[in-house]
Amino acid sequence: MLEARGIVVEVDGRRVVNGVDVEVAAGRVVALMGPNGSGKTSLVYALMGHPAYRIVEGSVMIDGVDYTLKPAHERALAGVFLVFQNPVDLPGVTLEALIKSSLNKRLGKGDLSGNIPGLSERVRSEAKLIGLKEELLARDLNVGFSGGEKKRSEILQARILRPKYLILDEPDSGLDVDGVRIVADYVREVVDSGGGVLLITHNPTLLRYVNPDIIHVMHGGRIVVSGGVEIAERIASEGYNWLR
Repeated sequence: MLEARGIVVEVDGRRVVNGVDVEVAAGRVVALMGPNGSGKTSLVYALMGHPAYRIVEGSVMIDGVDYTLKPAHERALAGVFLVFQNPVDLPGVTLEALIKSSLNKRLGKGDLSGNIPGLSERVRSEAKLIGLKEELLARDLNVGFSGGEKKRSEILQARILRPKYLILDEPDSGLDVDGVRIVADYVREVVDSGGGVLLITHNPTLLRYVNPDIIHVMHGGRIVVSGGVEIAERIASEGYNWLR
């Protein structure tokens, strides 16, 4: 289980998350909604170990082990993967090279550039499955990619690395209808294989596709409402003013 226990998060001395509890168990989808600036991305950055998002109270637990003070790469090796809302460009590193190095690290190999039998074929097969052009595999990561291509490249990395706990920060932004379905299909695939998913979205359509086990709504750095899909439907029809 991936757990946030009463975490308080500060950025540059400013409190952005204030006493949040979240549990992401194997085989479950937890959705996180809320207005812009409510602390959703700050929460998942803290879960992932972003150094700028300092946990000043509470803890982050992964399968019963305290990772609160451990760096991001150790959380990744423990099976946590974050699909970024706005993936950064990485000039000089191709998408395929990043995937190869990440998988070698996950497998505990010292030579991060070493060949993994069948990996190239698998990467191309997975890329085709999610509608990512093969030519992008040899391009510098995200450089010149469209918004949809960036999101598909993130999903491709996750599909190859097969995390135990998948965090998606608005994965549907920049995607067309087909792209949203690809994300939803992958979420269901992760859950069916025993993984846990934490999904940030404003999109009720995506939630209908993935059928989350619980929806939390954040406002002012706190979780203020939790429940089922009826919450997403109310947000779709009324916005977030009723939270105030």
